[in-house]
Amino acid sequence: MTNQKAVVIDDAAIEERFVRSSGPGGQNVNKVSTAVELRFDLSRSGLADDVLHRLRAIAGNRINADGILVIDARAARTQSENREDARARLVDLIRRAMVRPKRRQKTRPTKASKERRLDSKRRRADVKRHRSARRDE
Repeated sequence: MTNQKAVVIDDAAIEERFVRSSGPGGQNVNKVSTAVELRFDLSRSGLADDVLHRLRAIAGNRINADGILVIDARAARTQSENREDARARLVDLIRRAMVRPKRRQKTRPTKASKERRLDSKRRRADVKRHRSARRDE
């Protein structure tokens, strides 16, 4: 059983717009606004600074110049399914941003590994040196 923190998102930070989906689908596509454009305002999110920093890195170009994360969901045929999909994707992004990356443990190469590396470099240099020597003869 995993110990996952519950993600609580303030509804004031979320804005949803329903737009018409593109692509095939007949009259349903042309009449019904089923696609969801979820807009999440990072400045009103209430998330910690380090989480916001990681979220900006993970979301990439989905965050516009105003600091709003835009998630577009249009895979399903119904508005409610697309809405749930968009919210689930937002929660997934926030969960991934909440995971603090492990700090890299500094290590030093062993003396034997240094010697092996230099030995292989020497052997390779010898191979190349002998190649040019044969052409001169």
